[in-house]
Amino acid sequence: MRTFTLTGGRTQPSRDVFTLITLVTTLDVPLPSVSHGLQPEHLRILRMCAQPLAVAEISAYLNLAVSVTTILLSDLLEQGRILARPPIHLAESPQIALLQRVRNGLARL
Repeated sequence: MRTFTLTGGRTQPSRDVFTLITLVTTLDVPLPSVSHGLQPEHLRILRMCAQPLAVAEISAYLNLAVSVTTILLSDLLEQGRILARPPIHLAESPQIALLQRVRNGLARL
């Protein structure tokens, strides 16, 4: 099966940092001229993540299961080729906090 080949038989990512909404961005590391152990899917991830993408989006674009995608992402994270960060929560955004204070102030009037 192709997924077995992609992951080298691994069934779990080496790092447990990825959720469906984790944002992935390619770091400014030159793409290797030869594969250096990277699958074509690794290279596709590096190209598509020039702009932040969620793990779920990457998985959909690759047409791979999320579990397989997270294993590939773990490989790239270990090589220092990507950055993975949790999404920005709207509730923590300063604009939302300001709007909530305004709403509460208006409610007291």
